[in-house]
Amino acid sequence: MSEPVLVVGGAGYIGSHVARALAEAGHEVAVLDDFSTGHRDATQGHAVVECALEDEAALDAAFARLRPQAVVHLAGRIEVGESVRDPGLYFASIAANSNRLLDAACRHGTRRFVFSSTAAVYAPGDAPLPENAPLGPASPYGQAKAMVEAMLPHFARAHGLAWVALRYFNAAGAHPDGSLGERHDPETHLIPLALRAAQGRTGGLTLNGDDWPTRDGTCVRDFIHVCDLADAHRLALDYLVHGGESRALNLGTGHGHTVREVLDAVARVTGLPVPVTVGPRRAGDSPVLVADPAAARELLGWRPRFADLDTIVAHARAFERGRA
Repeated sequence: MSEPVLVVGGAGYIGSHVARALAEAGHEVAVLDDFSTGHRDATQGHAVVECALEDEAALDAAFARLRPQAVVHLAGRIEVGESVRDPGLYFASIAANSNRLLDAACRHGTRRFVFSSTAAVYAPGDAPLPENAPLGPASPYGQAKAMVEAMLPHFARAHGLAWVALRYFNAAGAHPDGSLGERHDPETHLIPLALRAAQGRTGGLTLNGDDWPTRDGTCVRDFIHVCDLADAHRLALDYLVHGGESRALNLGTGHGHTVREVLDAVARVTGLPVPVTVGPRRAGDSPVLVADPAAARELLGWRPRFADLDTIVAHARAFERGRA
């Protein structure tokens, strides 16, 4: 069953993959983005509304014109370290703007809402983390996402909005055809930074600490291919269309890799070593974040297609080489 879907933040890294997956599944897709960090060419022919979520009048007009039955919300700032330095920016970008978006969606009769959340909502704990693990964000970024998750049940009770919050672990990779991938400015994600360091395009990679309580002293993360994330958004929308209960779901592979293991994968794929220096720990980081994805597998029928780390790195490398 297809329906009109508004992908908010659909010009960004994950949003562009989500918009494409929804369109390929037969949905009528429109992208809403302010293009502050997204890219116009990443919208790939979808209908586009240029609109900042702070502009309530423009947002209201967009909903009045498009009348989406569903919203997939991926907009907002994404850097943990920046959120520690400037928390107000993150509470505005994520929490306040999400409140405006939810208000507009409910005023105009939107029935379903899929929210891009994060594993950063969890307190540090034993891996893998299930959805009922204690929440305790270590950063304003994670706290702002948790605030939006806390809003959703209230909008559901007041307006009948069905919702799913998808708690991503570490998004990585690029579309296998090379047309979409990471283009953050500045880039902060590990795999593209490691690829650029291996290619000699930067002065090397700085490890954010090598004294964490992990098997090699570097942080452990669950890397999930961006196309698998996109598939999960499509399946989450189908789940809500068919009457699924509103809830949060983890998206990850269930397997963690240390930063050094990722650098080893980059070296295997490229045939080049990654030059590194060791810096201090980054404020707001957790030593280990690995998903228990059992609920998404059971409720959505979701299975990652690209769980192998070398495959994720190879797809990211192909996209990087296409831009060089």
